[in-house]
Amino acid sequence: MKAIKTAIVRLLSRIVGSTGIAEPERYSIVQEAAVLVPVYRRTDGQLMLVLVRRTERGIHGGQIAFPGGKRIPEDHTPLDTALRESQEEIGLLPQNVEILEHLPVIETRTTGFRIHPFLARVARPREWKLERKEIVEVLEIPISDFADPHAHGEEIRHLPSASRGEAAEARRICFYHVGPHKVWGATYRILKPLLPRLIGGEW
Repeated sequence: MKAIKTAIVRLLSRIVGSTGIAEPERYSIVQEAAVLVPVYRRTDGQLMLVLVRRTERGIHGGQIAFPGGKRIPEDHTPLDTALRESQEEIGLLPQNVEILEHLPVIETRTTGFRIHPFLARVARPREWKLERKEIVEVLEIPISDFADPHAHGEEIRHLPSASRGEAAEARRICFYHVGPHKVWGATYRILKPLLPRLIGGEW
């Protein structure tokens, strides 16, 4: 009976609000990470968001993401991590970055990362300098594109189980269309609550 009660408690703890959708169990946090959420205004006043498309290497290979990565011992703070990684990945110099806000920390649902996002106003360089082993391209997207209702979508994907060694799980994934690509996962979760503020012209 005790085992049955324990199983029921675990199941209920995975229910999200009133949606009735069970969340996958999570890996324990194994790695701190940080990203920049870079924005800038074009000469015509259009607010632009900077994203990167990653190479196929690594557990987040091929995804659309913000520049950033894992924290290393030399990084005194998460912001150090975000600035270092952004310079390494796309050549964005720290002196060209103005931090606007430390956004809410999020945890990845299956890969064990705790991510510190930093919204930043940046001075766009004349040319992005990519770390070709990690980054395929830089994407510069008008924030207004995300206001289009058709930019948002959902689909079912088979993703790795939160329990190591188990079969992939079918999950409903929300995303934003970015040209032929999709912004989903941690990047989506950082961006979604921020968009109304960006679209509303808070910065």
